[in-house]
Parts: sequence; structure tokens; C-alpha cells
Amino acid sequence: MRSLVVFTHRILTNSNLVTTSTTSTTLLYSLSNHLNPRANGFALFRLLSFTPTHRRAPDPDDPSTLMREDGVSVCSQMWIENFREPDKIANNLTSYLRRFELWVLAYQKVCADEMGAYMPRSAVQRSALEDLLALRNAVLDDRFKWGARLQFFIRSPKDKTDYESLSKRKIKTILTTTQPAAFQDRIVQEVLFMILEPIYESRFSQKSFAFRPGRNAHTALRVIRRSFAGYLWYIKGDLSTVLDGMKVGLVISALMRDVRDKKIIDLLKAGLTTTVITTTVEEPKKKKKRKYQKKRVLADDEPKPDPYWLETFFGFAPEEAGKVPSWGHCGILSPLLANICLDELDRWMEGKIKDFYRPSKNDVIWNSPEGEAEHGNTSWPEFVPTSGPDKTRKMDYIRYGGHILIGVRGPRADAATLRKQLIEFVDQKYLLKLDSDSIPIEHITKGIMFLDHVLCRRVVYPTLRYTATGGKIISEKGVGTLLSVTASLKQCIKQFRKLNFLKGDRDPDPQPCFRMFHADQAHTNAQMNKFLSTMVEWYRYADNRKKIVNFCSYITRGSLAKLYAAKYKLRSRAKVYKIGSRNLSRPLKEKKGLSPEYHNWLRMGLVESIDGLQYTRMSLVPEADYTPFPNNWIPDHEKALLEYVRLESPKTLEEQRFCIREQGLVSPQDYISMLVWNYKKNAIAMDQISLIKSGSNDLEKEQQLLLSSKNENYNDQNKEDEEHEDGFHVAEVRISD
Repeated sequence: MRSLVVFTHRILTNSNLVTTSTTSTTLLYSLSNHLNPRANGFALFRLLSFTPTHRRAPDPDDPSTLMREDGVSVCSQMWIENFREPDKIANNLTSYLRRFELWVLAYQKVCADEMGAYMPRSAVQRSALEDLLALRNAVLDDRFKWGARLQFFIRSPKDKTDYESLSKRKIKTILTTTQPAAFQDRIVQEVLFMILEPIYESRFSQKSFAFRPGRNAHTALRVIRRSFAGYLWYIKGDLSTVLDGMKVGLVISALMRDVRDKKIIDLLKAGLTTTVITTTVEEPKKKKKRKYQKKRVLADDEPKPDPYWLETFFGFAPEEAGKVPSWGHCGILSPLLANICLDELDRWMEGKIKDFYRPSKNDVIWNSPEGEAEHGNTSWPEFVPTSGPDKTRKMDYIRYGGHILIGVRGPRADAATLRKQLIEFVDQKYLLKLDSDSIPIEHITKGIMFLDHVLCRRVVYPTLRYTATGGKIISEKGVGTLLSVTASLKQCIKQFRKLNFLKGDRDPDPQPCFRMFHADQAHTNAQMNKFLSTMVEWYRYADNRKKIVNFCSYITRGSLAKLYAAKYKLRSRAKVYKIGSRNLSRPLKEKKGLSPEYHNWLRMGLVESIDGLQYTRMSLVPEADYTPFPNNWIPDHEKALLEYVRLESPKTLEEQRFCIREQGLVSPQDYISMLVWNYKKNAIAMDQISLIKSGSNDLEKEQQLLLSSKNENYNDQNKEDEEHEDGFHVAEVRISD
């Protein structure tokens, strides 16, 4: 035992074998104590049984260790980085493709579309996370195949099919018929969309408004009302055939202008080139006897279908917004890819706008070098004063999806030249053959249809008041134009007729909507009220908002009256209005006899309250929204991002301090302290100047004076910093108040 202790003591004292740590030092001390053999034996046992505790490496196959952050915070950081450096080439996007948080977020989004309800992160099962990790690893290792029909890394929670036990006939049907996009394909598309969207949103032109966050048809109409006043000639172009599909080489070349990551490019290229199976097997239809159909009950995990009012409103989608691109196996990514390809057209048009601009000194608007100066009254920015024949040459451009609108202020020959150049550019860039008939040039007096609204010119004669020399106020009649944006009643009638709500064009006759035949009166009225509220919001910026909404209310009310007349056997709409009142808010008669006292049943809670139809009179419809629209408008989320990026700059704090001082947002005490500090500084400077002028040779006195001035400067500077901090607190309180 003694020899073993000595041997162990020699091992521990060898610095080349054992590091000097706290544990080894304690053991060495106990082993070197030869007088206590019991303690030596216990220490030897501890040494031989000791196992070093190293930190365990994270398991790469454990999903819980890969979710270090929240997916939303990762996406937010990507948006901030791209808006901080919008011109930077994206080289390393595979690092974001490895982030498991993005895959979990994509899984939640696809499950929300699949199940009809949002799944929180804590509700995602362990097996789903493991399958999701397997999908991510397959994408990174190039083992993922687009459009798989039988082999999946992860499946939808709704998919309970046992693919191993399927018959050959069912397998053949799955492989040869059109199938919706696989669940795992949509997850991969969502991840790619979250990575690519912030890159291109920081680069896209402000002239495009479709398939982009924060921009919609309303913002396009407001921009037209704000910026297109004064243009005489309009060019409309329909490039929607581009949305049907483009050559893969053109899409990849457009992507590689800003993205140089091989993994991302190869993944997108495979999604665009993989063949989509659309062949359907026609089976002979068997004649079935018509029998009573039971009411269909939705499953627990089945999403609810769109309500009737929403389906009706979707039928009013304008032509420009009716087509959504879907290319290959990149259905979710297709709108973004279409905007990436058409962004080259936007940039080309921006260059043409700058080259076309020719200011005129004789014109009262747009005569500044920038061409974006405010004109007329700021509270009425759409007003354009009429000037002489020598006008400023200017044009503007807007794109909504595959439809473009160009306004030209100048002779028609300039518009024809621009149209010729546009046809050549589209032919060279997108290999799309256009002719002059497909891109017409129309005068503003004929009315231009865009987004189901008619753009026309309205001449106004306002009274202009200005101050002449000598301070005399002169009033005179002026003449100018306004761009009138009105909803198309003809287009509205066409959409109602398509939805079987009416028949006839000149004298439209409402038709009963038998889709709501089995619903009660309260539910039917509630559905139509939601539809009318949505229509009021859709025509919010139309000059004829009252007229068009009142027409929609007339058609809806007449359709319901005919439905109730057929349902309750009242024979005519007049009897329905007599019993149910003008807005159909009273309960109608049942098949046999009168209904019980409605108010008593309502008081006892046995029936639902019936809401009358809205906007039965034109006076109840709100006025059009003429809120002034900023000239260089950007969405709120871009404003927040740009403000956040600006606040991260180190110069921003100093600029804010300077602005606070300039605006006087400091307390009187701070102002007095600043004056005292300036007085002391000036007094010390005067003493130094007088000492130098006196020519004194007393070096000790001069050194003491300089030393005292430095100390006072240092102490006063510290006081000034403290006082300024107090001043900032006072300024923050004033700003918050």
C-alpha cells in the first residue's frame, strides 16, 4: 500500500502528465501525507474513480438544441440587415438555410393554411420536429426532390394515408393525375420566401404595387390620384402573359443580379425545371340516382370554407388582380419571382422618366430641377393649374402585377415614341411580342380604365387669391384640372351578372340568391351586411362612392327580397318589404300563420336579433376619402425599418442632441448653466490674452494660470455633461407630454 501511494505521488507530481487544478492539488496534498494511511487510501480511491467532467457537445440530431432563437426575431434581423445595406450582393444565404428556427416558422405557416388554425411553437410535436430536421438536412445535402408523390420526409398532420399498403391502381393514379403541392414542398418554398423577400424588398422600385407587403390596389389608386394629375396621354400595357411563365434562364439571370448563393440558385432552378404532372385520367361517369343529401359536417382538423359574403366579394376582383403567377413547383415563390423579373422594366422606366423630363419656365408646375416640387395648394395637391402651350414635359409610371399605366404630359408623338421603345424593350428582355394595338394610347377625355376605376379629367375654376406688390390682396378666377377617379358602374353590373345576382344591362333586375335558401333571416342579413361593408371599403377612394355603394345595396336588397318571397311564399317583393320593412329587419311570416311575438322571444333569448341591411339610402353611405397622400409614400413597415437603421447609426445621437439644443428643449436652469460656462470660458481666455500681451517673464505664474484653467475646464465640462443629461430628460418629458 505504501509503495502504491509513493507511485501515485510521483505521477501527480509530474507536471507533464497532470494539470495543476484545484482537484489535483487537493489529492496531491492528501496523498503526500504519509502519516495517515487511511486518508491516503481514500484519496487514492477518489483519484482512480474520478472522471473529468467535460461539457457535452450538442447533438446535431436533437431539434431542441437547434432552436436557440425565435423564428420571427431571425426574420426581423434579416430585414434589418438588408435595409441597412440594400446594394450588397447576397453571397452566403446557406447560413440562413441552416437556421432551424426558420424551418419551424415555415412549418407553422403551412400548418395554418392546411389546418385553418395557427399552431403555436410549443404545440409542435417531437416527431414533427425530427421529420422537419430530416427535411432540412435533405435540402442541405441535395437529397430533396421537388414534386415527390410517394416518398416524404415530413407529411401533413391531416395526411393519414398508408402509402406502403396502397394498391398498384391507386399508386398509378397518384403518379399520373394532378395533385396539390406536397406539404414538404410548401415548407421549402416558405423558407426560401422568408430568405429572399427581405433581400428584394429593399431593392424593388417604388413604382410596383402588386404582390408586395404594405401595398395594394388602394395605394395604387391613391398614387394615381396624387401624381397623375395633369397628364393628357395615357399608355396602358398588358404584360400578364409574363405571369403565365418565363424561361428558366431569364428568371435565374434576374435572380443572380443580387443573389450569388449556389445552393439557393440550384434549389430554385430545380423547382422551376422539374416537370409538373397535370395529366388526368378520365373515368367513365356512372349515372347516380338523385337522392337526399345530408348536411356535410367538417372534420375536427378540416379548415372552414370561405363564407358566402367573402366568396361574393372575391368575384369583384379587378382584371389586373385576377391573375396570380404559379411557376413549376414554386407556387408560393412565383409572385416574388415575377416581381424580380419585372423589376428590370421598372428600373428602365425610371430612367426614361428622368430623361423625358424637360422643365419650362413658363409653366407653373414641375419647373424645378428635380421635377417633384409641390404645386398648388398643399391641402389640394391634386389640383393642376392650366398653363400656356409651352408646358413642362413630364411622365410617370405605375405597375400593378402584369399591367402598367404610363401618363405623359406633352405631345402625342412623344407617347408614340415611348410606346415603340417599350415594345422593343419587352421583346429583347422578356421575349414577348407586343403590337401597337395591345398597348393603346388614350386621351384623358375618353376615360382610362384601371383597377375597375375610370380616370378622367375634371375642369375646375377656383378663385385664386395672392398678394401683389404693396400688400394688396388680389382675387381672380383661375382654371385648372383635377384627376377624377370614379368606380365603373358598368364593370360593377358585369360582376353582379357573373355572380347571378341580376340579369340585364340597361335595366338590371335583381335575382334571388338561392345559395342562402336554407339559412335563417338573421344569418342571411348578417352575411349580406358583411358583403356591403367590404364593398364600402373597396370603393373608399372613388368619387362616386355614394352612388356605387347605393347601387350595390339596391341589388343585394332586391335579391334577398325575392329570396324571402320564394321561401315564405309571399309572391312579391312588395309584400316582403311591407312585413319586413325597407331594410328587412323585421321577422317575416312563416308558412302557416303569423310568427309568434318576436320581441317576447327576443327578450327570452330564444331567437337571434335580426340586423337590417345597411346603406338602404344614399345619405347613409360615407363620403369618398380625400385624405392627402404623401408624394414619396412608403409603407409603415419600411418606415420603421429605416428609422431603426438610422437610430443604430452612431451619428444619430449627436444629431438629436444638436436638434434639442437648437429647438430650445432644455430647462432654464440648464440654459443658465450654459451661459455661466460660456462666461467663465471667455474670462479665462481674456486672462490668458492679457498675460501674453503684458509680456510677463514669470514662467511659474503663467504655468499656474494655465493649469488652473485646464482644471476648471475639466470640472466644468463634467458639470456640463451632467446638466445636458438632465436637459435630455426634461426634453423627453416635454416630448412625451
